[in-house]
Parts: sequence; C-alpha cells; structure tokens
Amino acid sequence: MTTDSKRLIEDAWEDRQLLEYKEYQDAIEMTILKLDRGQFRVAEPIGNRWHVNEWLKKTLILYAHIRKMVLIDAGPFVFHDKMKLKTDFKETDVRVVSPAIARYGAFLGKGVIIMPSYVNIGAFVDAGTMIESWSTIGSCAQIGKSVHISGGVTIGSALYNLKESPVIIEDHCFISPRCIINEGVQIETEAIIGANLVLTASTKIIDVTGQTPVEYKSVIPARSIVIAGSVTQKFPSGDYQLPCALIIGKRKESTDKKLSLNDALTQYKGLL
Repeated sequence: MTTDSKRLIEDAWEDRQLLEYKEYQDAIEMTILKLDRGQFRVAEPIGNRWHVNEWLKKTLILYAHIRKMVLIDAGPFVFHDKMKLKTDFKETDVRVVSPAIARYGAFLGKGVIIMPSYVNIGAFVDAGTMIESWSTIGSCAQIGKSVHISGGVTIGSALYNLKESPVIIEDHCFISPRCIINEGVQIETEAIIGANLVLTASTKIIDVTGQTPVEYKSVIPARSIVIAGSVTQKFPSGDYQLPCALIIGKRKESTDKKLSLNDALTQYKGLL
C-alpha cells in the first residue's frame, strides 16, 4: 500500500491534472491520515543518520491543492482554512490548553502537553513533550520524546524546499525561551539550548570548552549546553560582531536526565 501511494503521489506531483481523479486524492488522504497517526514521518532515524522522505513533503503540498476552503467552528473561535484541525486528543491522551492549535496531519504522542501554541501539519512531536505558550512547531519538524519547548520558541518549516531537511530535536532536549531554530538544524539528544539563540544552516556553532575551538555546522552535539555568543568578522569597512552559538559545557551522562538538567540550569544561571 505504501508503494502504491508513493507512486500515485509522485505521478500527481509531475502532472497536477491527475489530482482530479479519486484514486490520487484517496492516496493523498490516506497518507495524511498516516502522518496524523505517526505511522509515517517526514524524517526518520535510520541507523546513525536521519533520512528525509521527500515524497511525504510532496504529499503535504498536494494535500493543499485538493482541499477546499471551509469554515471551522471551534467553540467560540471560527477559522477559514483548507486544513482540518486535530480532534482526537482525548483518545491519544494529549493535553491541549485553549487556544492551542494543532493541524490534522501533525502527530502528537501520548502525554504531550501543548499550551497556547501552534503545531503545523506534517510535524511529529513524540511522547511526553511539553510545548509552552506562543511557540510554533513548523511543518515537517521532528521533536523527540520528553523535550521541553519553552515559551516563544520558533521551530521553522521545511515544507516548500524539497531538498531542505526539517529541524530535528532529539529526545530529552531543553529549548529555552525565544529561540529560533531553522533550516534543517539538528539538535542531538539531551542538549540544552540557551535563551534567545538563533540557529540556522549558516550559524557558526563553536565548542569553546577545550584549549582550541571546534566548529560545527547545522548540528548541536548530544548533551551540549549552548548559549548565544558573537564572533568577529572582518569586512571592508572594519571588524564587526556576528551572532554565533557557543558550546560551553556538557550534561553528565552518569546522572538522571531531570537531575542533570536542573544541575545545568543552576550551574549556568544567568547564561541560559
């Protein structure tokens, strides 16, 4: 069934006139249903790397083409949109605090809590994760188990550039308030990201814990404690400071995750 759906969706991607036929519409609808249930993921870990399923990104775009604008009533709220909203929160043991919004086609694992925030279609949020107020989880983003997304965090979308990897935040990470994470940045397990940090594909990520700096690109290594910093860049008109990310320490492997998080937040109080 997966092979058949993938073939139909790839054909419709090349020839949009095929979207007029029920067979192709049904393939798209069934694929979105499986994304909603977490049976499909736009990106998934295979061995030691993450694999992006580009055909699922195509499905999300095609889904918008076959949907019609409708009025959606949600208590006192009224929306006018093509996309349905998720409604199975009780069955999946997800807590959603009004006026939080999660679109149908996004997966929320058991025990997820979303305060007034927004989760877009195609996102995957695994079990036990907390998303605090006014945060946005963009389309295709992959959020692991027991992650804490603090208030005002923006996790960018990777939908319309098919070659762009989604943002990936692995299990047990802590993302501090007002961070912006975009352009396929991967944050490995148990990392702590300090407040107001902007991470993109071009952000310099520098480990300053050793005698010499070590630079990373688009990835925060596991258990890293990271804060916003600056680096000097030479320009024709002079030297200027550009934002960067500084790895200033590591969470301990030997301690309980919650305890090590509390220890790290205490140790680096004022920086995070």
